[in-house]
Amino acid sequence: MINQYETVFIATPVLSEPQIKETVEKFKRIISENDGKIIHEEDWGLKKLAYTIQKKSTGFYYLIEFEAEGQFINKLETEYRRDEKIMRFLTFKMDKHAVAYSEKKRNVKQQIAKEV
Repeated sequence: MINQYETVFIATPVLSEPQIKETVEKFKRIISENDGKIIHEEDWGLKKLAYTIQKKSTGFYYLIEFEAEGQFINKLETEYRRDEKIMRFLTFKMDKHAVAYSEKKRNVKQQIAKEV
């Protein structure tokens, strides 16, 4: 069954810009190669962490919203765990209310972008 998911990962801050892009592309490719469909993505950039992780106080945040089969999530999270560049990650299944909220939020951002 196809469900909609949202995943956020935090990459280590010692990466260069090309390395971050390469890491993001790797996970987008994993999603696509496993019959997933990327709906939306956001680069949140370098942010301060609430607490230190691996002796680091900042990290690069990235969000990907996608549709995929339920059993694919275990494979995706295994890839996160294997990648030494990823400090933390969270993936969750979106219910109909979360999907509607996400679509509404994207539409508002598009309207603001058109006005500017």
